[in-house]
Amino acid sequence: MKPTFYFITLFPDCIDVWLRSSILGRAHAAGIFDYKLIQLRDFAENKHATVDDAAYGGGGGMVLKVEPLVAALESIWKTVERAKTQVIYFSPGGDRISQELLNRYVKQDDFKDFIFICGHYEGIDQRFLDHWVDREISLGDFVITGGELPAVAFADAMIRQLDGTLAHGGAETESFLLENDGKKLLEYPQYTRPAEFQGHRVPEILLGGDHGAIEKWRRAQALERTKLRRPDLLS
Repeated sequence: MKPTFYFITLFPDCIDVWLRSSILGRAHAAGIFDYKLIQLRDFAENKHATVDDAAYGGGGGMVLKVEPLVAALESIWKTVERAKTQVIYFSPGGDRISQELLNRYVKQDDFKDFIFICGHYEGIDQRFLDHWVDREISLGDFVITGGELPAVAFADAMIRQLDGTLAHGGAETESFLLENDGKKLLEYPQYTRPAEFQGHRVPEILLGGDHGAIEKWRRAQALERTKLRRPDLLS
């Protein structure tokens, strides 16, 4: 699957710099995924490019208007297969991002393209959520300035699992992908040169070259770390 990620946003530069950097930048250059940035203000209805307004009923802050959101979304729908496209809005009230949720999108062919709605201010008009959004997703139980960060986090986590993104092919040993008897584990500790620094040595087993013993040690360390830090994963 070669997905395309569409970001409807007021701040496209925030997204562009991340997706063109490091591992993701190389994956994009290799054609493993594509992305497109849609500036919401391009779909405003007046010369001032206004996309927000005061909330009905009063209260502080502004709300993103339904008209430009729908216009931006429909401009994308003209170029994609709607049945294979998932429209996602990032909000505190959505399903929390998890590896299990990401796996469902990566491992099945139900969706090819993803449209991410990056909200701002006090949120977006509820009518857009009710009639044009397929799913709401949350980065966690806290509030941040806008939807760009969770949208990039979601895309990043998916792209890492696409074939060819990681040169070493080691995604299956990372936290929440490493398994023990069907239970998700945190990743084992990692070390590199020098073998000793200020009296702190790398575990001897990693220096001996016995890959079978190293693998067994890593599994044991991952299980112990998970028991200590995230016992809920083993319950």
